[in-house]
Amino acid sequence: MMSGMLYRLSVVHRKLEDEIRRETLREAPDTFRLLRLKKLRLAVKDRLSGHWRRAFAAV
Repeated sequence: MMSGMLYRLSVVHRKLEDEIRRETLREAPDTFRLLRLKKLRLAVKDRLSGHWRRAFAAV
C-alpha cells in the first residue's frame, strides 16, 4: 500500500512530466523553464526513491 506522501510525490512527478512534455512541444520552448522543471522533477524523483528504499528496508 502506498503512503500518502508517496502518492503525493508521484502525482507531483507526473504533473512535472506533463509540463516538461508540453514545454518541449511548444514551437519555441523556454529553455530556462525546462531546466527548472527538470531540476524539480529530479528532486521529486530523489525523494520518491528515498521513501521507497526506506519502505522496503522496513519490510
